[in-house]
Amino acid sequence: MANFADDRPGHHHLLVRRNRRTGELAFFRCYSAIRVPLSTLVRVAGRRWTIEEIFPSSKGLARPDEHRVRRWTSRHRWVTLAMLAHAFLTIVRADEHARDPRPDGLISLTCNEIQRLFIALVVQHVHDTAHRLDWSHWRRRHQARSQDSHHQRQATQA
Repeated sequence: MANFADDRPGHHHLLVRRNRRTGELAFFRCYSAIRVPLSTLVRVAGRRWTIEEIFPSSKGLARPDEHRVRRWTSRHRWVTLAMLAHAFLTIVRADEHARDPRPDGLISLTCNEIQRLFIALVVQHVHDTAHRLDWSHWRRRHQARSQDSHHQRQATQA
């Protein structure tokens, strides 16, 4: 059982967020050494979902849990390699977003799409490069349409 009594000097807050659709409440116990504005607390609490999405993304992209060897050294090497692969995809994505935030009519490149392109163009060269890039462009264009429709629907429901 966790002890929630905190004797540290500083500022303690209880942040409550209500889901607009379901009305469900989420509670965040916050601590800061110095006083921070409410907007900062809300922004930091909102980042939690981004961080929680990274773990399944990493499992899907880099497969750190696909290791079958029982020795610690080989497991450590495998997880390090998987983390390096995920870091590579993330850095390529961030670089692409910095150069071209959102191409017209397309979603920005995602880690999943970069992985597909990397495998198709470098690892398993089955079709020519132009075919793979056209396929990626087509898929991202349709994902952008879907995303725009979703945002429009959310705006009308709010």
